Amino acid sequence: MSDAHNYVVFKPVGVVGLITPWNLPLYLLTWKIAPALAMGNTIVAKPSELTPLTADFLAQVVQQIGLPAGVLNIVHGTGPSVGSPLVSHPDVPGISFTGGTVTGAVVNSAAAPLFKKVSLEL
Repeated sequence: MSDAHNYVVFKPVGVVGLITPWNLPLYLLTWKIAPALAMGNTIVAKPSELTPLTADFLAQVVQQIGLPAGVLNIVHGTGPSVGSPLVSHPDVPGISFTGGTVTGAVVNSAAAPLFKKVSLEL
């Protein structure tokens, strides 16, 4: 298709909330962090409460390589106590969630009225 054009617009949305499950904790977290950072966003990541140390170790490595403070933030807790406030916070315009379909529907329902950019991997 010689007449087709593709464009990539590098425009950060601001703060993005990343919620990851217990399985493949490092892989799925870095898979979300890298593109969010590449687009110029700051991150609030909520790993599974079952695998919190993986995210802590990643945060230590990121700090050692010199990522500025506040660019990558890790929060710990359960979905209802930490994930829900993250998804519904008005200053977090982007959400990426990987997990179950029931929880994904809850995430989408909370984000939709605020017109957030949402990525769901269910």
